[in-house]
Amino acid sequence: MAVLLVLLAAAVSGLGLVLLRKANQSEPERPGFSWAQLWLMIRHRPLWLAGIATMLAEFGLHALALSQSTVTTVQLLVVMELPFTLILSQLILGGRLRYREWAAIASMTLGIVVLLLALSPHGGHADEVPLGTWLVGLGVTVAAVGGILLASRWAGRVARTALAGIAAGMGAGLIAVVVKPVTAAVGHGVGALVTTWQTWALILVSAAAFVLLQNALQAGRLVASQPGITLANPVVAVLWGVLVFHEQVRGGWWLLGAALGAVLLAVGAALLSGSPLLDGYREAPDDEELRLLVSGEEDPNAPDESDVSRSYV
Repeated sequence: MAVLLVLLAAAVSGLGLVLLRKANQSEPERPGFSWAQLWLMIRHRPLWLAGIATMLAEFGLHALALSQSTVTTVQLLVVMELPFTLILSQLILGGRLRYREWAAIASMTLGIVVLLLALSPHGGHADEVPLGTWLVGLGVTVAAVGGILLASRWAGRVARTALAGIAAGMGAGLIAVVVKPVTAAVGHGVGALVTTWQTWALILVSAAAFVLLQNALQAGRLVASQPGITLANPVVAVLWGVLVFHEQVRGGWWLLGAALGAVLLAVGAALLSGSPLLDGYREAPDDEELRLLVSGEEDPNAPDESDVSRSYV
């Protein structure tokens, strides 16, 4: 049942991402996310709100799946949102899946199956982790995300976009980590839910992860950001599941099978990230273009307005 729930959640998440990207198509690309831009999108892009509503529905399905299975299992399956996104992009945004995309989808699917069979994750007690362990784990994760964002400030355009994607993927993985004990608290009633500190931490983590995702979507071309968005999520979840929640996975020679599955998954994700069905954004403006936009000056190298029109909200 948990497998079906998480696959449904992945499909709904893919739909939400497609709706967000369709809403963003008419927007000029920014180097990052801003609350002013968020307000403009809320006011002027109903389709963007539909995408957010869809993502909220995905969250409910995702939480239900986490209540019935391990974080490791659920987050490895969640990466199927990328193939679902491609298929839905074909239907909503137009285009056609080529042999390369179908081969990549097959590679990702096979990789996930091999990973789950090799690791066979089970057990774990997210609701019994000491507070000190939580604080250390959260501190390490937040520090890693902060370090990645800091490094992106001095990186080139492609590297900056890739790092933004990794940070967004880590944020998504951390949401699942915090949701796990919250689902356990739900079973003990409203009082337990309200008094569980992870419930309130979830609000903060979700808001931060949302900003990180929007930052990654706006940072540049998806061929650079999507691998990080897809793959950093299960990496964070597996590390937390095994090291903090004490979920059990196979060792020994089984790790070779897990490594093979990870390679198949990573190769498939990288190939899908280069699909024209996903890469619908223009490249991010460079520093000079941003300076002209802020100052209101005319670009001396810009084509005449009779030849091309370009508006910035």
